[in-house]
Amino acid sequence: MPKDNTATTGDIKPIEKNQSQLTFHTRNVDVFYGDAQALFGIDLDIYRYQVTALIGPSGCGKSTYLRCLNRMNDTIESCRVTGTVELNGEDVYTKDLDPVYLRARVGMVFQRANPFPKSIFDNVAYGPRIHGLVDTKPDLNNLVEASLTKSGLWDEVKDRLNEPGTGLSGGQQQRLCIARAIAVEPEVILMDEPCSALDPIATARIEELIDDLRQNYTIVMVTHSMQQAARVSQRTAFFHLGNLEETGETEQIFTTPREQRTQDYITGRIG
Repeated sequence: MPKDNTATTGDIKPIEKNQSQLTFHTRNVDVFYGDAQALFGIDLDIYRYQVTALIGPSGCGKSTYLRCLNRMNDTIESCRVTGTVELNGEDVYTKDLDPVYLRARVGMVFQRANPFPKSIFDNVAYGPRIHGLVDTKPDLNNLVEASLTKSGLWDEVKDRLNEPGTGLSGGQQQRLCIARAIAVEPEVILMDEPCSALDPIATARIEELIDDLRQNYTIVMVTHSMQQAARVSQRTAFFHLGNLEETGETEQIFTTPREQRTQDYITGRIG
């Protein structure tokens, strides 16, 4: 059911490296699957060079909202999105914007690693090739190496680039998918529970990587782990039953939430 009141928004403190600039500006976003409404009037801003964590119980709309940001909901025939979604001031739902181009600017890493049935090299090279980002083989080689280095995987795979990406461990496959996403030089990386299928050691590697990546990318991450949200994010948004209940700086959300429902979720009373 929709709420009458809007989400409580925490005060925004000055932040370094242009982090005060908006990457995504979303207002009054509703999402419908057929006649069923999944999101109700979401007003949320995503800030540059920060990790924004989306938390809340299963089925609350976190992933549905995430998929609004790069129009992945377009792939669902019954889905309809209304409201305003702007990327750096540009309406992402305008008919003039090619969704393929948008998804190059707003990359996505899914819950389970999904490398292509190709070599490690070709997994990373695929995007730059189809988008025409490089002209020569040496340039492509350099881009693949740079992407694998940024994802923390280069030293582990540099001697077996021609081996299948599917032969890597689960954590390595997820880092390969991150390398694939950043190879097309996106502005934003969306992550839908990127660690849910990983062991604690692999999870720690991904969390360290996320902290490194935010120096150059805006990251929006869905997570069921409140501990993970507290560790890696600068801002947190709490969703419940399709509503955005509260958003603010992560420390404030977890220590002094303004909404009782946020407090109840964080303390385990609901969820």
